[in-house]
Amino acid sequence: MASEYDAMWQGLGLDLAAHDQLLQVLGDGYGQIFLSQQERPQGMGYFNFVMSEVHGLRIKELVDGQAEGKKVIGSFCVFVPEEIVRAADATLVGLCTGADFATDLVDQVLPRNTCALIKSAFGFKLGKVCPYMESADMIVGENTCDGKKKSYETLGGLVPNLYVMDLPQVKSKEGRVLLAAEYQRFKQAVEELTGIEITAERLAMGIKIVNDKRQALHRLYKLRAVDPAPISGLDALLINQVSFYDDPVRFTASVNKICDELEERIKAGQGVAPKGTPRLLFSDCPMAVPNWKVPWIVESSGAVVVGEESCVGERGTRNLVEPQGDDLDSMMEAIVERYWRIDCAVFTPNPERTEHVKQMAADYGAKGVIHYGLQFCQPYQMEALPLEKKLEATGLPVLRMETDYSMEDVEQLKTRVEAFLEMLA
Repeated sequence: MASEYDAMWQGLGLDLAAHDQLLQVLGDGYGQIFLSQQERPQGMGYFNFVMSEVHGLRIKELVDGQAEGKKVIGSFCVFVPEEIVRAADATLVGLCTGADFATDLVDQVLPRNTCALIKSAFGFKLGKVCPYMESADMIVGENTCDGKKKSYETLGGLVPNLYVMDLPQVKSKEGRVLLAAEYQRFKQAVEELTGIEITAERLAMGIKIVNDKRQALHRLYKLRAVDPAPISGLDALLINQVSFYDDPVRFTASVNKICDELEERIKAGQGVAPKGTPRLLFSDCPMAVPNWKVPWIVESSGAVVVGEESCVGERGTRNLVEPQGDDLDSMMEAIVERYWRIDCAVFTPNPERTEHVKQMAADYGAKGVIHYGLQFCQPYQMEALPLEKKLEATGLPVLRMETDYSMEDVEQLKTRVEAFLEMLA
């Protein structure tokens, strides 16, 4: 099907036939899952538009910016500090990792039992269907797990400019020193890529842009604590997902606008589900576009998702960068401090994550937790059972789910969710 963006996509090296197929599946899934919802806030119209143009107008904005000398940096992880990228007048975008694609090609370069997220990233690259990956001037891979670390040795031969960021896996004094050194190294790499020196003034601007975005999301999170819930978990997840693609200033304004609407809905007692609907919290692996399967199953089964303890959720956004001074060193130290507090499952030990889940459940009135794990994601699978035991010891029921991006297990998962909801009743 011809599109006004065909020439742009072709210029980026996309396989147009495969890309059309992806967009068709994405559009059909979006319509079935999101547009069929009842009582959606009007402000979701903006996010519908973003999704309709996620490979079109947004990519054109990036390409037009590149024509003016602005750089695009793609990343897979919330440990990549957006503040530093924005300080160099560059754009940070999340890369495609939320669906199976070109699995036959992926199986030729990666083991079949590789984590679904890693295989997805390779599928989008090998299938030539991700315009974000193809338009990126630099792709940042981070060593958050052994699977990613080793896969980057292969990915480095598939992309022209792969930058690998080393991350500590123990929260020790030495680990923090490593993180600080890596962020300094990343700052230098961004300066070399863009030709722009990151000054204190520039970094302060970058910090403000990203802090404003996070504060808008914090406002949204607090509104989700109300019963009846003023917005569905699916729509809140979509907003979080869009935060990785959209222009941050425009995104911040759009989130604050929908929050204004949600506050009016709360005053009127209007929700997306009746008051008393079972409220669930997700604690999980990241859910990138178009990974909407499990939240859709949960909410179509009669529950409402009120929070996500996830990188595409509160784990990735909850803390701000708070410099203790206005010099460059103080700001870089504040960035290190902010990202050091992320309680990713890659860290060992990781007691902060359990406490975070407990606090979120209390804040949002969640009656149960769904622990969503991607197949072959060892860090989160290893944490799942001890996390479940600790939460259930406090009276908070947990349903552990392990799945991938396919739709083959939908009915099985739905049966388990319905049984879990009956237990909560």
